[in-house]
Amino acid sequence: MVALFGELGTGKTTLIRGLAEGLGIPAHLVSSPSFVLVHEYRGRKPLAHADLYRLESERELEHVGLSDYFDGRWVVGIEWAEKCPSLLPSDRLDVHLTHRSPSTREVFLDATGPGAASLLRRVLTRRRARRPARTAKRRERRP
Repeated sequence: MVALFGELGTGKTTLIRGLAEGLGIPAHLVSSPSFVLVHEYRGRKPLAHADLYRLESERELEHVGLSDYFDGRWVVGIEWAEKCPSLLPSDRLDVHLTHRSPSTREVFLDATGPGAASLLRRVLTRRRARRPARTAKRRERRP
């Protein structure tokens, strides 16, 4: 379960596309489900992509059945998760996205349970392994 938080244009749908690609789902198939609330995709594991932008209250979700996807068989990504805080499972990865500049984002990840903590450790380990080694630049001091 991945709960996405952030303003318009911070990259929530783009992040879901990356998640889909990791599951073997072509990224170009992923679109924001703003009007239907949830899209389902089939890959190595099924992906449920929810976009709660147009939601006025949590009560509206009672008829959507979002919690049906929290059974452990689905990978779930929820955009605008701040609109349903009491409905989110306690074990999830929270992703907070903010604008640093028009082309740069800042990402804060927070694991709220043991499954999410394990996922976060794997993500960070893979990220460190992919990072190219940085070479230190030495600055010379001039009198």
